[in-house]
Amino acid sequence: MSEISRDQVAHLAKLSRLAIPEDEMDHYAEQLDSIIGHISSIADVKEAADVEPMSHPAALFAAMRDDVVEPGLTAEQALDQAPSVDQDRFEVPQILGE
Repeated sequence: MSEISRDQVAHLAKLSRLAIPEDEMDHYAEQLDSIIGHISSIADVKEAADVEPMSHPAALFAAMRDDVVEPGLTAEQALDQAPSVDQDRFEVPQILGE
C-alpha cells in the first residue's frame, strides 16, 4: 500500500481542480507515491564537490562559424530593383496616420 492515502489524492485533486473518479484514486496514490520516492532519493546523494556542474546531461557542441566581415551590397545595388526610391531609401505606402 502506498504512503499517499485516497483522501490526500482527493485533496490534491480538489486543489488542482481535477475530477478524478473514485475507482482511479488508488492508481493515482501509487503513482504519486512513486514520484515522491524518486524525488526523495535526491537527498541520498553524497557530496559532489568534485563533479563539474552542467546545464545538460549530454555534452553539447555548438558548431559555429568564425565571425568574418564580408562586404555587403552598396546602396545602389540594394535599391536598383525597388519599385520606388526616395532619398536613397525604399519608398513604401503609408500605413499609419500622417
